[in-house]
Amino acid sequence: VQLVESGGGLVQPGGSLRLSCAASGFTFSIYYMRWYRQAPGKEREWVARISSDGGITNYADSVKGRFTISRDNSKNTMYLQMNSLKPEDTAVYYCNVDLGSDYWGQGTQVTVSS
Repeated sequence: VQLVESGGGLVQPGGSLRLSCAASGFTFSIYYMRWYRQAPGKEREWVARISSDGGITNYADSVKGRFTISRDNSKNTMYLQMNSLKPEDTAVYYCNVDLGSDYWGQGTQVTVSS
């Protein structure tokens, strides 16, 4: 199982970024997928999840209305579109899948700063 995040970077407050998570080693299309994040000195927190077919999405209150999770099962890839970014969104963002055990990517750094 391999999860590889990309798309992070430095962005000004109010800006946007799109994260990607490329998955391999399992049948991507039949599993829920999740995004988490971990800010410096804080616990890892759940951000969003998406059902296997993309029809059901859920978000943490802190990102609702600003972030959009999506997936392309033909490309084995999940996305996180992040708009109206705030300094408090600064964190390492991880994708996750629960196959009976949790699997994580290496993370991608998002920094929101002027």
